[in-house]
Amino acid sequence: MIDTYVRAAIGGQRKGVQARGGNGWQLILADLALILFLLTLSALPSAEAETARRLAARAVREERDHEQPRPEIAPAQALFRPVPGGPELGAWLKEQAPDPRVTLTIFAVHAPGEEAAAWARTEALADEARRAGARVRTIITAGTKPDLYAALAYDTELSPSG
Repeated sequence: MIDTYVRAAIGGQRKGVQARGGNGWQLILADLALILFLLTLSALPSAEAETARRLAARAVREERDHEQPRPEIAPAQALFRPVPGGPELGAWLKEQAPDPRVTLTIFAVHAPGEEAAAWARTEALADEARRAGARVRTIITAGTKPDLYAALAYDTELSPSG
């Protein structure tokens, strides 16, 4: 039986055996289902606009986000990683273009039980950055192996007066 379909597929049909066509009602039904899905998906934003009401999932998500303030961290413009023989953070910061919108975020990852060591390394790096005149934010998280790096990002909004 399988041999018959394989021969039919590669063109070596036996006499009297019909090859099955691939364009049946299943393909048409799949196309219609996809079209229906895309139409439904495109109608969701317009349904919100017409009724001036947010969908329940979005409303719940926004309410939850208002309860838990999260810092706005912009994409990094420059990264610093302390490596042996590399520049110190203060020297590296002096090479960067000064800008009042820039915030240096120090990210530290600590392995279980190494919280104090991660905090000490992060605080030392933050003190060095503050001495260089940078605005500093620190984020310390748990992970599988320790890591320490800093990112410069333009995520501070300036007031209209300057």
